[in-house]
Amino acid sequence: MSIRTAGSLTMGDVLALPVVQDADPLVLSGEKNLDVNLRWVHVTESADNVDLLFGREVVLTTLRNVEPTAQRLRSFMSQLAQAGAAGVIVELLVDSGNPNSRLAKHLADAVQGLELPVIHLRKKVRFVQITEVIHERLVSEQLAAVQFSRNVHEIYTELSLNEADEQRIVERTSELLGAPVVLEDVRHHVLAHAGAGYGAESVLAHWMNRSKFVGYAEQTGRGHGTENWLQTPVGAVRNRWGRLIVPDELDDEHNAALVLERAGQTLTIARLSGRDQRELLYQARTSMMHELQQHHSYTDKEVAVRAQSLGLDSGSHYVPLVIALAEAENYSPTDLQLREREVLEVIDQVAENMRVGVLAGSLRSGCLAVIVPVSAKQLVANALQRFTRQLTEMLTTHIAIGVAAEETSIGASARRLEEAAHVAEIVPNLPTRARPYYRFADLRLRGVLSAMGQDARMRSFALTELSGLLSPVDPDGLELLEQFLNHGGNKSTLAKESYLSRPTLYARLAKLEDKLGVSLGTAESRASLQVALLWYRMHG
Repeated sequence: MSIRTAGSLTMGDVLALPVVQDADPLVLSGEKNLDVNLRWVHVTESADNVDLLFGREVVLTTLRNVEPTAQRLRSFMSQLAQAGAAGVIVELLVDSGNPNSRLAKHLADAVQGLELPVIHLRKKVRFVQITEVIHERLVSEQLAAVQFSRNVHEIYTELSLNEADEQRIVERTSELLGAPVVLEDVRHHVLAHAGAGYGAESVLAHWMNRSKFVGYAEQTGRGHGTENWLQTPVGAVRNRWGRLIVPDELDDEHNAALVLERAGQTLTIARLSGRDQRELLYQARTSMMHELQQHHSYTDKEVAVRAQSLGLDSGSHYVPLVIALAEAENYSPTDLQLREREVLEVIDQVAENMRVGVLAGSLRSGCLAVIVPVSAKQLVANALQRFTRQLTEMLTTHIAIGVAAEETSIGASARRLEEAAHVAEIVPNLPTRARPYYRFADLRLRGVLSAMGQDARMRSFALTELSGLLSPVDPDGLELLEQFLNHGGNKSTLAKESYLSRPTLYARLAKLEDKLGVSLGTAESRASLQVALLWYRMHG
């Protein structure tokens, strides 16, 4: 099946009907509006029945009950136009000696300048012949439209039942439209396209730069922007994930829009169905990793078999890493779940790009766990670099990645996930983040202090060291202390970078020493204060 041009009946088509042509028609007005589509036929002889029109009817009349003056005729035609009539056909015989000849002249004068098409039939005709032909054509077209809609519905229903993927759905849509079709995501990445025979390859040239300037539409229609593309949104109403586009001219806009909209619905259903399947897989993976973290009686061989059945490739080493969502505490439970789902889907995409099967699931709210297999220990660093860089580039959500030491068994790797999670939770507190992922060794003192954050002895030590600046809190004093310590106690450098004279800085530092009750000149004092201040910034 291919799409065909709909032959909607217009006033021009009615004028060309043999039964109308035999009646010697003369177009009196509205020649430019003969392409208006008709909905039905209405016969009336009086202005009293104008309110019965619904719009886009062709009106047949002999003007029998209309006063034969130019003013009354003009008023009658204007009322028909305001009621939405598509055109008027008036039968007025103008044979020699016929009194209607004068009325015909009044009619011609009355409709001058009207946009409403008015056609004068100068020979006798049976209106029933005109209505029969028009009704037959309109009903035939309506039946054809219903049949077309039904065929389109059956095609896309079959695609859904056969679990067709996005590429197959786009290909079938291109076949129906006889035009190139492109499926893109909200970031203007092309997910699928078809119709190379219609010039699709040239259409894709500089796609992202062009697509960015075409506004999204919430309904099927032409997009606003530099490219007048026919498009339909794809995805649930409140969770649009892309759009389906026909970047080409079409012979039949109405039927094309119907096909495109149905294709968009099928793509949405396919994605939702796929997500349901993936959700079950994610749940199974999550359940397994939680089991592996606890005491269990599985042998390494049993663990390997179960993990491989969930998609994890075998390797000589397994690297545990945890992805923490930044500011997870600020999200509602629903938003957090959606963001976790987005990250899990991107993890699968990255793994597919790298052609490696990973085990990924939820560790706890806001943290996702991944076990990455590698074939040799010397390949661990390279695999982690590729995996984490692709992941951060593809994600719109800000994340922090912590990595624990690789293990030779899956179970041992899973038991190290908590270590990786702890690293991921510390990463956002680092002053700079130049790495795509971090290990505990990369955190140094911050890692130790983070691990001791709830230790009562550490808390007592830090608050005692800084007590002179905390009762009450002295923000300026804490800031000066932090700058002094960051410069390694070098007063000259601090004065220069702070744009302060040395006497002024020395006076402030002397006041700071009085508040703290310790000397800032000894290395031990500076070390103690550095640890206390770092802990306070992280946990105070």
